[in-house]
Amino acid sequence: MIESPHLRCPGLFITGTDTGVGKTTVTCAIARRLVEMGLRVGVCKPVATGCRSDREGLVSPDAEALAHFADCRLPLDVVNPLRYADPVAPAVAAETERRPFDMVPIAESLQRLDAQHDLLLVEGIGGLMVPLDESHTVADLAAWIGYPVVVVTANRLGTLNHTAMTCQLIRDRGLKLAGLVVNGHDPDSTDPAHTTNLLWLARQNDTKVLATIPQSSGVAPERAQLPLGILDAVAMADWQAICRKQCR
Repeated sequence: MIESPHLRCPGLFITGTDTGVGKTTVTCAIARRLVEMGLRVGVCKPVATGCRSDREGLVSPDAEALAHFADCRLPLDVVNPLRYADPVAPAVAAETERRPFDMVPIAESLQRLDAQHDLLLVEGIGGLMVPLDESHTVADLAAWIGYPVVVVTANRLGTLNHTAMTCQLIRDRGLKLAGLVVNGHDPDSTDPAHTTNLLWLARQNDTKVLATIPQSSGVAPERAQLPLGILDAVAMADWQAICRKQCR
């Protein structure tokens, strides 16, 4: 990889235990909370797949959502510098579309965002072992950026294993684990896995559950829709303090 961008702003890298666990929803909610605190929030989705094609070129709905909730006014190609049409892993899409993965535009985007904002939120793609090319994964991208990592996980059977492996990889790469966000929690559930996951996720990984996101209908950040329950749940944590403390 090329030299890391040496970012001035504190920030967080948001990853997930898998695809579809709610990374974009959580990142958008954190961004909105920080904006409400009067901060200039930069957001970046370094690479996205499954993008739609319009007259402006390829567009990622996730990047649109991040820019909306962060009130980030920079162009979408800065928020999301690498875009692919095929809904597959970046390495696969890059090979299929014959457009190799490239760190240079990611570094340039991060530097532009860093220059104009107080905090940066960087959302990964899939889990940490998703391949970006034959030599690099999302874990390498996170290590290259160097921000503490927030892990988004779903409250369901199997999450203990997936979350523990993700947290162990973060620590093995020398990164700081900022904590967990547990998505899809139902306080009325009688399922034994569901009711015990919160305790065991924190205990097994020696970290904090920063936020517990309730199951909600109408979750569509790509259409600028986030239920109040999700925003309220995320607002229970002091994300500015988490970011600044972890980045020291």
